[in-house]
Amino acid sequence: MNQHVALSALDIRGLCKTFDRPAVDGLDLLVRSGEFYSLLGPNGAGKTTTLRMVAGLLAPDAGSISIFGIDALNDPVAAKRIMAWISDEPMIYDKLTPYEYLEFIAGLWEIEAKEAQKRAEELMNWLGLTPYAHQRCEGFSKGMRQKVALAGALVHDPRLIILDEPLTGLDAGSARQVKNVLRERVAAGGTVIMTTHILEVAERMADRIGVIAGGRLIAEGTLAELRLKAGKGDSSLEDTFLALVAEQAQAA
Repeated sequence: MNQHVALSALDIRGLCKTFDRPAVDGLDLLVRSGEFYSLLGPNGAGKTTTLRMVAGLLAPDAGSISIFGIDALNDPVAAKRIMAWISDEPMIYDKLTPYEYLEFIAGLWEIEAKEAQKRAEELMNWLGLTPYAHQRCEGFSKGMRQKVALAGALVHDPRLIILDEPLTGLDAGSARQVKNVLRERVAAGGTVIMTTHILEVAERMADRIGVIAGGRLIAEGTLAELRLKAGKGDSSLEDTFLALVAEQAQAA
């Protein structure tokens, strides 16, 4: 395996997906191992479609997806073993308690029962779910459900975590807890890719930011690098983002 691939958590080449129009149009994207990468773009830019293809939920029309050197299209099971996908609408089982849900997910990953129990307890404690461990999920708020879904996604200790708008609809306390957990995962060597419309979150949390429009990556880098590209000096990420998207729209 060459060093370039070994150092990348995600390597996308020429990725395409068309519905009634091209949603992802020859996308190239490289996310380094151990970084927090935020993917930004206007509605309909192709962010969610891209991440759904990476997660194996949608088949691309063309292109390649490599996750830590594993060909995700030819060996999707191996790729899924080292990543987690969390959507903006948490999918959990209402009739289960958080503890039962984590046991169930751990069982799907064939994690030994004693280890599964240990991980479930650690994750619930980490996310402030311990007081609710034995309550059914059906009465939980969106923030609580998102935290249960996040715990479920982390139970098999994935190296790559992909989140699509994970903070939408969360109260400030829940959002802070989720952000802290994600920061800790990256500090421990994990890789996080997150889409968000909350630009100040990307500004504070991301090591690098990619801007996608029309299904293509139009700009990428640190906030300072994006400001330079947009000619925006020390402007906010919001001003920089809007300038880059407007520039792309004019060029199209």
